[in-house]
Amino acid sequence: MARLRLALAQHDFPVGAVAANAAKVGDLIAQACSGGATLVVFPELTLSGYPPEDLLLRPSFLAACDSELNALAAATNGVAALVGHPHSEGEVYNAASLLRGGRVEVTAHKQALPNYGVFDDKRYFRPGHATVTTVIDGVCIGLLICEDIWRPEPAEQAVKAGAELIVVINASPWDDAKQAEREAVLVARARETGCAIVYLNLIGGQDEVVYDGASLLVNGDGSIAARAPAFVDALLWAEFDPVTRTLRAEDWPVSADACIEATLYAALVRGTRDYIDKNGFGGVLLGLSGGIDSALTLALAVDALGAERVTAVMMPTRYTSQLSLDGARAQAEKLGVDYHVISIEATYESFVDALTPAFAGKAADTTEENLQSRTRGVMLMALSNKHGRLLLATGNKSEMAVGYATLYGDMCGAYAPLKDVYKTVVYKLSRWRNAQAARAGEGDMIPAAVIERPPSAELRDNQTDQDSLPPYDELDAILARFIEGEQSQAEITAQGFHADTVRRVVRLVLLNEFKRRQSAPGPRVTTRAFGRERRYPITSGWR
Repeated sequence: MARLRLALAQHDFPVGAVAANAAKVGDLIAQACSGGATLVVFPELTLSGYPPEDLLLRPSFLAACDSELNALAAATNGVAALVGHPHSEGEVYNAASLLRGGRVEVTAHKQALPNYGVFDDKRYFRPGHATVTTVIDGVCIGLLICEDIWRPEPAEQAVKAGAELIVVINASPWDDAKQAEREAVLVARARETGCAIVYLNLIGGQDEVVYDGASLLVNGDGSIAARAPAFVDALLWAEFDPVTRTLRAEDWPVSADACIEATLYAALVRGTRDYIDKNGFGGVLLGLSGGIDSALTLALAVDALGAERVTAVMMPTRYTSQLSLDGARAQAEKLGVDYHVISIEATYESFVDALTPAFAGKAADTTEENLQSRTRGVMLMALSNKHGRLLLATGNKSEMAVGYATLYGDMCGAYAPLKDVYKTVVYKLSRWRNAQAARAGEGDMIPAAVIERPPSAELRDNQTDQDSLPPYDELDAILARFIEGEQSQAEITAQGFHADTVRRVVRLVLLNEFKRRQSAPGPRVTTRAFGRERRYPITSGWR
Protein backbone atom coordinates (compact mmCIF):
# COMPACT_ATOMS: atom_id res chain seq x y z
CA MET A 1 0.00 0.00 0.00
CA ALA A 2 1.33 3.45 -0.95
CA ARG A 3 2.36 5.90 1.72
CA LEU A 4 0.14 8.89 2.47
CA ARG A 5 1.89 12.22 2.00
CA LEU A 6 0.74 15.02 4.31
CA ALA A 7 1.42 18.74 4.68
CA LEU A 8 0.76 20.31 8.09
CA ALA A 9 0.21 24.05 8.22
CA GLN A 10 1.78 25.10 11.53
CA HIS A 11 0.90 28.74 10.95
CA ASP A 12 -0.75 31.74 12.57
CA PHE A 13 -4.37 32.51 11.68
CA PRO A 14 -5.37 35.73 13.52
CA VAL A 15 -8.73 36.09 15.22
CA GLY A 16 -11.36 37.84 13.12
CA ALA A 17 -9.25 38.06 9.95
CA VAL A 18 -11.60 35.74 8.06
CA ALA A 19 -10.83 36.83 4.50
CA ALA A 20 -7.07 37.04 5.12
CA ASN A 21 -7.09 33.63 6.80
CA ALA A 22 -8.97 32.10 3.88
CA ALA A 23 -6.51 33.62 1.41
CA LYS A 24 -3.62 32.17 3.41
CA VAL A 25 -5.32 28.75 3.42
CA GLY A 26 -5.65 28.97 -0.35
CA ASP A 27 -1.95 29.77 -0.75
CA LEU A 28 -0.90 26.91 1.53
CA ILE A 29 -3.20 24.48 -0.28
CA ALA A 30 -1.47 25.44 -3.52
CA GLN A 31 1.95 24.86 -1.93
CA ALA A 32 0.83 21.49 -0.60
CA CYS A 33 -0.51 20.48 -3.98
CA SER A 34 2.67 21.48 -5.78
CA GLY A 35 4.68 19.50 -3.22
CA GLY A 36 2.74 16.33 -3.91
CA ALA A 37 0.69 16.20 -0.72
CA THR A 38 -2.48 14.12 -0.67
CA LEU A 39 -3.80 15.83 2.46
CA VAL A 40 -3.03 19.29 3.87
CA VAL A 41 -4.09 19.94 7.47
CA PHE A 42 -4.91 23.28 9.13
CA PRO A 43 -5.33 24.16 12.84
CA GLU A 44 -8.46 24.41 14.94
CA LEU A 45 -10.80 27.27 13.90
CA THR A 46 -8.45 28.32 11.11
CA LEU A 47 -10.92 30.63 9.40
CA SER A 48 -12.14 32.49 12.48
CA GLY A 49 -8.91 32.37 14.46
CA TYR A 50 -8.86 31.08 18.02
CA PRO A 51 -10.46 32.02 20.34
CA PRO A 52 -12.98 34.21 18.52
CA GLU A 53 -14.97 34.67 21.76
CA ASP A 54 -18.15 36.72 21.34
CA LEU A 55 -17.56 37.21 17.63
CA LEU A 56 -19.23 33.80 17.49
CA LEU A 57 -22.46 35.44 18.68
CA ARG A 58 -22.62 37.60 15.53
CA PRO A 59 -24.51 35.97 12.63
CA SER A 60 -22.57 38.06 10.10
CA PHE A 61 -19.26 36.66 11.40
CA LEU A 62 -20.48 33.07 11.16
CA ALA A 63 -21.85 33.76 7.67
CA ALA A 64 -18.46 35.14 6.55
CA CYS A 65 -16.68 32.00 7.80
CA ASP A 66 -19.19 29.80 5.99
CA SER A 67 -18.86 31.77 2.76
CA GLU A 68 -15.06 31.55 2.77
CA LEU A 69 -15.18 27.83 3.53
CA ASN A 70 -17.44 27.17 0.54
CA ALA A 71 -15.25 29.30 -1.72
CA LEU A 72 -12.18 27.35 -0.63
CA ALA A 73 -13.97 24.05 -1.20
CA ALA A 74 -15.00 25.04 -4.70
CA ALA A 75 -11.38 25.84 -5.57
CA THR A 76 -9.91 22.68 -4.02
CA ASN A 77 -8.73 20.19 -6.60
CA GLY A 78 -5.86 17.71 -6.60
CA VAL A 79 -5.41 17.68 -2.81
CA ALA A 80 -7.71 17.18 0.18
CA ALA A 81 -7.70 19.91 2.85
CA LEU A 82 -8.83 19.63 6.47
CA VAL A 83 -9.83 23.10 7.65
CA GLY A 84 -11.00 24.22 11.11
CA HIS A 85 -13.94 26.62 11.28
CA PRO A 86 -17.08 27.51 13.25
CA HIS A 87 -20.06 25.66 11.79
CA SER A 88 -23.55 27.05 12.25
CA GLU A 89 -26.61 24.93 11.54
CA GLY A 90 -29.07 26.28 14.06
CA GLU A 91 -26.51 25.51 16.75
CA VAL A 92 -22.84 26.49 16.51
CA TYR A 93 -20.15 23.81 16.47
CA ASN A 94 -16.37 23.86 16.55
CA ALA A 95 -15.79 22.02 13.29
CA ALA A 96 -13.23 20.56 10.92
CA SER A 97 -14.30 20.09 7.31
CA LEU A 98 -12.59 17.99 4.69
CA LEU A 99 -12.51 19.84 1.36
CA ARG A 100 -12.02 17.62 -1.66
CA GLY A 101 -13.04 17.55 -5.29
CA GLY A 102 -14.60 21.01 -5.24
CA ARG A 103 -16.90 20.46 -2.28
CA VAL A 104 -17.18 20.07 1.48
CA GLU A 105 -17.03 16.29 1.65
CA VAL A 106 -17.48 15.72 5.38
CA THR A 107 -17.58 17.79 8.58
CA ALA A 108 -16.51 16.68 12.05
CA HIS A 109 -17.72 18.44 15.20
CA LYS A 110 -15.62 18.77 18.34
CA GLN A 111 -17.06 16.44 20.97
CA ALA A 112 -15.17 17.36 24.16
CA LEU A 113 -15.62 21.04 24.97
CA PRO A 114 -13.08 22.35 27.52
CA ASN A 115 -14.37 24.84 30.05
CA TYR A 116 -11.40 25.34 32.35
CA GLY A 117 -8.30 27.54 32.46
CA VAL A 118 -8.37 29.87 29.45
CA PHE A 119 -11.01 27.79 27.67
CA ASP A 120 -14.67 28.80 27.46
CA ASP A 121 -15.96 26.50 24.70
CA LYS A 122 -19.29 25.69 26.36
CA ARG A 123 -20.28 29.36 26.19
CA TYR A 124 -20.24 29.22 22.39
CA PHE A 125 -20.43 25.67 21.05
CA ARG A 126 -22.60 22.58 21.21
CA PRO A 127 -20.75 19.26 21.44
CA GLY A 128 -20.53 16.83 18.56
CA HIS A 129 -21.76 13.30 19.22
CA ALA A 130 -19.67 11.01 17.04
CA THR A 131 -16.18 10.66 15.64
CA VAL A 132 -16.02 11.18 11.89
CA THR A 133 -13.72 9.12 9.70
CA THR A 134 -12.78 9.47 6.07
CA VAL A 135 -10.73 7.45 3.59
CA ILE A 136 -7.87 9.10 1.70
CA ASP A 137 -5.71 7.05 -0.65
CA GLY A 138 -7.05 3.89 0.96
CA VAL A 139 -6.17 5.01 4.51
CA CYS A 140 -8.99 5.33 7.04
CA ILE A 141 -8.45 8.49 9.07
CA GLY A 142 -10.21 9.61 12.25
CA LEU A 143 -10.79 13.37 12.46
CA LEU A 144 -10.55 14.85 15.97
CA ILE A 145 -10.36 18.39 17.33
CA CYS A 146 -8.06 19.36 20.22
CA GLU A 147 -9.74 18.31 23.50
CA ASP A 148 -11.13 15.21 21.77
CA ILE A 149 -7.69 13.58 21.93
CA TRP A 150 -7.45 14.23 25.70
CA ARG A 151 -10.38 11.87 26.26
CA PRO A 152 -10.22 8.16 25.33
CA GLU A 153 -13.73 7.83 23.88
CA PRO A 154 -13.40 9.81 20.60
CA ALA A 155 -10.23 7.90 19.65
CA GLU A 156 -11.91 4.59 20.58
CA GLN A 157 -14.80 5.47 18.25
CA ALA A 158 -12.32 6.15 15.45
CA VAL A 159 -10.78 2.70 15.89
CA LYS A 160 -14.18 1.03 15.86
CA ALA A 161 -14.85 2.78 12.54
CA GLY A 162 -11.62 1.32 11.13
CA ALA A 163 -9.19 4.22 11.60
CA GLU A 164 -5.50 3.51 11.06
CA LEU A 165 -4.43 7.12 11.53
CA ILE A 166 -5.86 9.89 13.71
CA VAL A 167 -5.45 13.51 12.63
CA VAL A 168 -6.14 16.00 15.42
CA ILE A 169 -6.18 19.76 14.80
CA ASN A 170 -5.49 22.01 17.76
CA ALA A 171 -5.36 25.47 19.27
CA SER A 172 -3.47 24.44 22.40
CA PRO A 173 -1.87 27.37 24.26
CA TRP A 174 1.65 27.13 25.60
CA ASP A 175 2.64 27.09 29.23
CA ASP A 176 5.75 25.84 30.97
CA ALA A 177 4.27 22.36 31.56
CA LYS A 178 2.18 21.87 28.41
CA GLN A 179 4.47 19.99 26.04
CA ALA A 180 5.16 17.18 28.50
CA GLU A 181 1.42 16.84 29.15
CA ARG A 182 0.63 16.73 25.42
CA GLU A 183 3.18 14.04 24.73
CA ALA A 184 1.96 11.90 27.63
CA VAL A 185 -1.63 12.09 26.36
CA LEU A 186 -0.73 11.34 22.73
CA VAL A 187 1.48 8.40 23.67
CA ALA A 188 -1.34 6.97 25.80
CA ARG A 189 -3.92 7.36 22.98
CA ALA A 190 -1.61 5.75 20.42
CA ARG A 191 -0.89 2.78 22.68
CA GLU A 192 -4.58 2.35 23.54
CA THR A 193 -5.71 2.42 19.92
CA GLY A 194 -2.74 1.25 17.87
CA CYS A 195 -3.33 4.28 15.64
CA ALA A 196 -0.62 6.69 14.63
CA ILE A 197 -1.45 10.30 15.48
CA VAL A 198 -0.77 13.52 13.59
CA TYR A 199 -1.04 16.42 16.05
CA LEU A 200 -1.07 19.84 14.38
CA ASN A 201 -1.10 22.92 16.59
CA LEU A 202 -1.80 26.61 15.99
CA ILE A 203 0.97 29.17 16.40
CA GLY A 204 0.90 32.86 17.37
CA GLY A 205 -0.05 35.32 20.10
CA GLN A 206 -3.67 36.26 20.77
CA ASP A 207 -4.20 38.81 23.55
CA GLU A 208 -3.12 36.95 26.73
CA VAL A 209 -2.66 33.54 25.11
CA VAL A 210 0.32 32.29 23.10
CA TYR A 211 0.14 29.23 20.81
CA ASP A 212 3.44 27.50 20.23
CA GLY A 213 2.89 25.09 17.37
CA ALA A 214 5.27 22.32 18.54
CA SER A 215 3.30 19.86 16.41
CA LEU A 216 3.92 16.13 16.88
CA LEU A 217 3.97 12.88 14.99
CA VAL A 218 3.31 9.77 17.10
CA ASN A 219 3.63 6.22 15.77
CA GLY A 220 1.05 3.51 16.40
CA ASP A 221 3.21 1.97 19.13
CA GLY A 222 3.33 5.25 21.05
CA SER A 223 6.85 6.28 20.08
CA ILE A 224 7.43 9.92 19.09
CA ALA A 225 8.32 10.10 15.41
CA ALA A 226 8.94 13.85 15.22
CA ARG A 227 8.66 17.08 17.17
CA ALA A 228 8.26 20.40 15.39
CA PRO A 229 9.97 23.39 17.00
CA ALA A 230 7.95 25.80 19.10
CA PHE A 231 7.16 29.27 17.74
CA VAL A 232 8.35 28.53 14.21
CA ASP A 233 5.87 29.03 11.34
CA ALA A 234 6.26 26.23 8.82
CA LEU A 235 4.52 23.96 6.35
CA LEU A 236 5.59 20.59 7.73
CA TRP A 237 5.83 17.59 5.45
CA ALA A 238 5.22 14.03 6.61
CA GLU A 239 4.53 10.53 5.30
CA PHE A 240 2.35 7.82 6.84
CA ASP A 241 3.04 4.13 6.25
CA PRO A 242 -0.26 2.27 6.77
CA VAL A 243 1.45 -1.12 6.92
CA THR A 244 3.67 -0.29 9.91
CA ARG A 245 1.46 2.55 11.16
CA THR A 246 4.47 4.80 11.41
CA LEU A 247 5.01 8.44 10.48
CA ARG A 248 8.11 10.09 9.09
CA ALA A 249 8.92 13.79 9.12
CA GLU A 250 10.54 15.33 6.06
CA ASP A 251 13.20 17.97 6.81
CA TRP A 252 11.41 19.56 9.75
CA PRO A 253 13.15 22.62 11.23
CA VAL A 254 15.03 21.97 14.45
CA SER A 255 15.21 24.17 17.54
CA ALA A 256 18.69 25.58 18.16
CA ASP A 257 18.03 25.54 21.92
CA ALA A 258 15.23 23.49 23.48
CA CYS A 259 15.80 24.43 27.14
CA ILE A 260 12.87 25.89 29.09
CA GLU A 261 14.41 29.39 29.13
CA ALA A 262 14.74 29.38 25.34
CA THR A 263 11.12 28.34 24.81
CA LEU A 264 9.80 30.74 27.44
CA TYR A 265 11.77 33.61 25.94
CA ALA A 266 10.42 32.73 22.49
CA ALA A 267 6.88 32.72 23.90
CA LEU A 268 7.32 36.21 25.37
CA VAL A 269 8.84 37.53 22.15
CA ARG A 270 6.08 36.04 20.02
CA GLY A 271 3.32 37.25 22.32
CA THR A 272 4.73 40.78 22.34
CA ARG A 273 5.32 40.95 18.59
CA ASP A 274 1.88 39.64 17.69
CA TYR A 275 0.09 41.92 20.16
CA ILE A 276 1.82 44.99 18.73
CA ASP A 277 1.58 44.02 15.06
CA LYS A 278 -1.96 42.61 15.08
CA ASN A 279 -3.22 45.76 16.79
CA GLY A 280 -1.49 47.98 14.25
CA PHE A 281 1.03 49.82 16.42
CA GLY A 282 4.19 51.11 14.81
CA GLY A 283 6.34 50.60 17.87
CA VAL A 284 6.59 50.55 21.65
CA LEU A 285 7.74 52.77 24.47
CA LEU A 286 8.88 51.82 27.97
CA GLY A 287 10.37 53.33 31.08
CA LEU A 288 13.96 52.11 31.50
CA SER A 289 14.81 52.35 35.19
CA GLY A 290 18.19 50.66 35.41
CA GLY A 291 16.52 47.66 37.08
CA ILE A 292 16.32 44.13 35.81
CA ASP A 293 12.61 44.04 34.90
CA SER A 294 12.73 46.99 32.53
CA ALA A 295 16.08 45.78 31.17
CA LEU A 296 14.65 42.37 30.27
CA THR A 297 11.53 44.03 28.82
CA LEU A 298 13.73 46.20 26.62
CA ALA A 299 15.66 43.17 25.36
CA LEU A 300 12.40 41.34 24.62
CA ALA A 301 10.98 44.35 22.78
CA VAL A 302 14.08 44.70 20.60
CA ASP A 303 14.09 40.98 19.80
CA ALA A 304 10.37 41.14 18.99
CA LEU A 305 10.24 44.33 16.93
CA GLY A 306 13.73 45.56 16.09
CA ALA A 307 15.54 48.47 17.71
CA GLU A 308 14.06 51.03 15.31
CA ARG A 309 10.58 50.39 16.72
CA VAL A 310 11.52 50.77 20.40
CA THR A 311 11.84 53.90 22.56
CA ALA A 312 13.25 53.81 26.10
CA VAL A 313 12.94 56.65 28.61
CA MET A 314 14.91 57.10 31.84
CA MET A 315 13.10 59.40 34.32
CA PRO A 316 15.44 60.06 37.25
CA THR A 317 14.84 61.76 40.59
CA ARG A 318 17.18 62.52 43.50
CA TYR A 319 16.84 58.86 44.51
CA THR A 320 18.03 57.43 41.21
CA SER A 321 21.48 55.91 41.62
CA GLN A 322 24.40 56.41 39.29
CA LEU A 323 24.34 52.64 38.71
CA SER A 324 20.79 52.96 37.36
CA LEU A 325 21.71 55.90 35.12
CA ASP A 326 24.79 54.15 33.77
CA GLY A 327 23.08 50.78 33.32
CA ALA A 328 20.10 52.20 31.46
CA ARG A 329 22.23 54.29 29.13
CA ALA A 330 24.66 51.45 28.45
CA GLN A 331 21.85 49.07 27.51
CA ALA A 332 19.99 51.60 25.38
CA GLU A 333 23.18 52.47 23.45
CA LYS A 334 24.14 48.81 23.10
CA LEU A 335 20.74 47.88 21.65
CA GLY A 336 20.51 51.01 19.49
CA VAL A 337 17.06 52.15 20.60
CA ASP A 338 15.70 55.68 20.67
CA TYR A 339 16.65 56.85 24.18
CA HIS A 340 15.65 59.84 26.28
CA VAL A 341 16.45 61.06 29.78
CA ILE A 342 13.69 63.21 31.26
CA SER A 343 14.08 64.25 34.89
CA ILE A 344 10.81 64.20 36.83
CA GLU A 345 12.24 65.98 39.89
CA ALA A 346 10.68 69.38 39.14
CA THR A 347 7.35 67.89 38.09
CA TYR A 348 7.24 65.72 41.19
CA GLU A 349 8.02 68.70 43.41
CA SER A 350 5.23 70.70 41.78
CA PHE A 351 2.77 67.93 42.66
CA VAL A 352 4.06 67.87 46.25
CA ASP A 353 3.76 71.67 46.50
CA ALA A 354 0.22 71.61 45.18
CA LEU A 355 -0.77 68.88 47.63
CA THR A 356 1.02 70.26 50.70
CA PRO A 357 -1.98 72.23 52.05
CA ALA A 358 -4.20 69.15 51.77
CA PHE A 359 -1.47 66.98 53.37
CA ALA A 360 -1.13 69.30 56.39
CA GLY A 361 -0.47 67.37 59.60
CA LYS A 362 0.40 64.15 57.74
CA ALA A 363 3.91 62.72 57.78
CA ALA A 364 5.58 61.67 54.53
CA ASP A 365 4.96 58.00 53.69
CA THR A 366 4.39 55.76 50.69
CA THR A 367 2.06 58.42 49.26
CA GLU A 368 5.07 60.49 48.21
CA GLU A 369 6.83 57.39 46.87
CA ASN A 370 3.81 56.44 44.78
CA LEU A 371 3.54 60.03 43.55
CA GLN A 372 6.97 59.65 41.94
CA SER A 373 5.81 56.53 40.15
CA ARG A 374 2.59 58.22 39.02
CA THR A 375 4.56 61.19 37.73
CA ARG A 376 6.50 58.78 35.54
CA GLY A 377 3.20 57.22 34.41
CA VAL A 378 1.88 60.61 33.28
CA MET A 379 5.08 61.30 31.33
CA LEU A 380 5.12 57.91 29.64
CA MET A 381 1.47 58.09 28.65
CA ALA A 382 2.01 61.55 27.16
CA LEU A 383 4.94 60.26 25.11
CA SER A 384 2.92 57.24 24.04
CA ASN A 385 0.05 59.44 22.87
CA LYS A 386 2.29 61.94 21.09
CA HIS A 387 4.40 59.40 19.23
CA GLY A 388 1.81 56.66 18.70
CA ARG A 389 3.93 54.03 20.41
CA LEU A 390 2.27 51.49 22.68
CA LEU A 391 3.44 51.72 26.28
CA LEU A 392 4.80 48.49 27.75
CA ALA A 393 4.41 47.90 31.48
CA THR A 394 7.51 46.27 32.94
CA GLY A 395 6.22 44.61 36.14
CA ASN A 396 6.56 40.89 36.87
CA LYS A 397 4.26 38.24 38.35
CA SER A 398 5.81 38.37 41.83
CA GLU A 399 5.05 42.08 42.09
CA MET A 400 1.55 41.75 40.66
CA ALA A 401 0.78 38.86 43.01
CA VAL A 402 1.46 40.85 46.19
CA GLY A 403 0.54 44.32 44.89
CA TYR A 404 4.11 45.66 44.91
CA ALA A 405 3.19 48.05 42.10
CA THR A 406 1.58 51.47 41.87
CA LEU A 407 -1.79 51.91 40.20
CA TYR A 408 -1.55 54.60 37.48
CA GLY A 409 2.21 54.62 38.02
CA ASP A 410 4.52 51.74 37.08
CA MET A 411 1.37 49.75 36.24
CA CYS A 412 0.68 52.13 33.34
CA GLY A 413 0.87 50.35 30.03
CA ALA A 414 -1.19 48.57 27.40
CA TYR A 415 0.77 45.31 27.43
CA ALA A 416 2.94 43.68 30.08
CA PRO A 417 5.41 41.14 28.65
CA LEU A 418 6.52 39.91 32.11
CA LYS A 419 3.08 39.78 33.72
CA ASP A 420 3.19 35.99 34.13
CA VAL A 421 6.94 35.71 34.85
CA TYR A 422 8.12 35.39 38.44
CA LYS A 423 11.05 37.55 39.55
CA THR A 424 13.35 34.56 39.99
CA VAL A 425 12.58 33.58 36.39
CA VAL A 426 13.29 37.15 35.24
CA TYR A 427 16.84 36.61 36.49
CA LYS A 428 17.12 33.23 34.74
CA LEU A 429 15.88 34.67 31.44
CA SER A 430 18.25 37.63 31.68
CA ARG A 431 21.25 35.38 32.23
CA TRP A 432 20.11 33.04 29.45
CA ARG A 433 19.76 35.94 27.00
CA ASN A 434 23.22 37.18 27.84
CA ALA A 435 24.63 33.68 27.36
CA GLN A 436 23.03 33.57 23.90
CA ALA A 437 24.56 36.92 23.04
CA ALA A 438 27.97 35.69 24.25
CA ARG A 439 27.73 32.61 22.02
CA ALA A 440 26.99 34.89 19.09
CA GLY A 441 30.07 36.99 19.86
CA GLU A 442 28.01 39.97 21.03
CA GLY A 443 28.18 41.89 24.28
CA ASP A 444 25.63 41.54 27.04
CA MET A 445 22.06 42.40 26.06
CA ILE A 446 21.49 43.24 29.73
CA PRO A 447 24.32 44.87 31.71
CA ALA A 448 25.79 42.45 34.24
CA ALA A 449 25.70 45.17 36.92
CA VAL A 450 21.94 45.45 36.47
CA ILE A 451 21.51 41.70 36.97
CA GLU A 452 23.74 41.54 40.02
CA ARG A 453 22.46 44.60 41.90
CA PRO A 454 19.89 44.27 44.74
CA PRO A 455 16.44 45.04 43.28
CA SER A 456 15.06 48.45 44.27
CA ALA A 457 12.21 50.76 43.30
CA GLU A 458 14.48 53.72 44.16
CA LEU A 459 11.68 55.80 45.61
CA ARG A 460 13.59 56.66 48.81
CA ASP A 461 17.17 56.55 50.05
CA ASN A 462 18.80 53.11 50.31
CA GLN A 463 15.58 51.31 49.44
CA THR A 464 15.51 47.65 48.38
CA ASP A 465 12.58 45.39 47.53
CA GLN A 466 13.44 43.21 50.51
CA ASP A 467 12.53 46.10 52.84
CA SER A 468 8.91 45.29 51.97
CA LEU A 469 8.98 41.68 50.73
CA PRO A 470 10.57 38.36 51.65
CA PRO A 471 13.60 37.38 49.54
CA TYR A 472 12.37 36.55 46.03
CA ASP A 473 13.48 32.91 46.21
CA GLU A 474 11.24 32.45 49.24
CA LEU A 475 8.43 34.67 47.97
CA ASP A 476 8.21 32.96 44.59
CA ALA A 477 8.26 29.51 46.15
CA ILE A 478 5.27 30.44 48.32
CA LEU A 479 3.45 32.16 45.46
CA ALA A 480 3.86 29.20 43.10
CA ARG A 481 2.41 26.87 45.73
CA PHE A 482 -0.51 29.17 46.47
CA ILE A 483 -1.31 30.28 42.89
CA GLU A 484 -0.35 27.44 40.54
CA GLY A 485 -0.57 24.70 43.16
CA GLU A 486 -3.74 26.02 44.88
CA GLN A 487 -2.24 24.85 48.18
CA SER A 488 -3.60 26.03 51.51
CA GLN A 489 -1.57 28.06 53.99
CA ALA A 490 -1.26 24.99 56.21
CA GLU A 491 0.04 22.89 53.32
CA ILE A 492 2.62 25.53 52.39
CA THR A 493 3.76 25.97 55.98
CA ALA A 494 4.15 22.19 56.32
CA GLN A 495 6.78 22.34 53.58
CA GLY A 496 9.13 24.34 55.78
CA PHE A 497 8.02 27.95 55.27
CA HIS A 498 7.49 30.20 58.29
CA ALA A 499 3.79 30.44 59.11
CA ASP A 500 3.86 34.22 59.61
CA THR A 501 5.53 34.73 56.22
CA VAL A 502 3.00 32.48 54.50
CA ARG A 503 0.09 34.30 56.12
CA ARG A 504 1.51 37.65 55.10
CA VAL A 505 2.11 36.63 51.49
CA VAL A 506 -1.32 35.03 51.10
CA ARG A 507 -2.97 38.09 52.63
CA LEU A 508 -1.22 40.33 50.12
CA VAL A 509 -2.27 38.14 47.19
CA LEU A 510 -5.93 38.18 48.23
CA LEU A 511 -5.89 41.88 49.13
CA ASN A 512 -4.53 43.04 45.78
CA GLU A 513 -7.01 41.45 43.40
CA PHE A 514 -8.40 44.95 42.74
CA LYS A 515 -5.03 46.06 41.35
CA ARG A 516 -4.69 43.05 39.07
CA ARG A 517 -8.13 43.70 37.57
CA GLN A 518 -6.75 47.02 36.34
CA SER A 519 -3.45 45.69 35.06
CA ALA A 520 -2.43 45.41 31.42
CA PRO A 521 -2.78 42.08 29.62
CA GLY A 522 0.35 40.02 29.11
CA PRO A 523 1.29 36.63 27.68
CA ARG A 524 0.19 33.59 29.70
CA VAL A 525 3.19 31.31 30.17
CA THR A 526 2.45 29.42 33.41
CA THR A 527 -0.29 26.98 34.34
CA ARG A 528 -2.19 29.62 36.35
CA ALA A 529 -1.97 33.15 35.03
CA PHE A 530 -3.68 36.23 36.41
CA GLY A 531 -6.46 37.45 34.11
CA ARG A 532 -8.87 35.26 32.19
CA GLU A 533 -7.52 32.09 33.82
CA ARG A 534 -7.44 33.00 37.53
CA ARG A 535 -10.54 34.96 38.49
CA TYR A 536 -10.93 35.57 42.20
CA PRO A 537 -13.54 37.97 43.63
CA ILE A 538 -12.33 41.42 44.60
CA THR A 539 -14.81 41.65 47.45
CA SER A 540 -14.51 38.54 49.58
CA GLY A 541 -14.53 37.58 53.26
CA TRP A 542 -12.44 34.47 52.57
CA ARG A 543 -8.97 34.62 54.04
